[in-house]
Amino acid sequence: MTVMIYGASCSSTRKAKEWFRKNNIAFIERNILKEPLTVKELQQILSRTVEGTEEIISTRSKVYKELDVDIDSLPLQALLELIHKHPRLLRSPIMLDEKRLQVGFHIDDIRQFLPRKTRERQWLQWRMNYLPMTEIVK
Repeated sequence: MTVMIYGASCSSTRKAKEWFRKNNIAFIERNILKEPLTVKELQQILSRTVEGTEEIISTRSKVYKELDVDIDSLPLQALLELIHKHPRLLRSPIMLDEKRLQVGFHIDDIRQFLPRKTRERQWLQWRMNYLPMTEIVK
């Protein structure tokens, strides 16, 4: 499993890369400012979101405010072309593999990229360390 990390050079992207390195998870990084996502790649990412464009658009970004565009009124194709032209409109990082998608770095959510056995082992270790033995035996 190799994770794709699409992002700008920002602290969230750096934290994500460091987390993947620390957990020995292979990843491929792509700087979206140097090599913007294509419209087709954006469509593939959107197909995996729950909240659609709201999940990937950075409404707090400088470029979003400068463009002063009503994104909700744009046809999807026009929006995707706008994002391709202005990649800073995207939240960063966008991480995905064959099954999962995560937008932004969140330490609790990024654990979804750990193999199931690793998550189970970590959970059991946590239970052994933090729950009283009477809780575990029940």
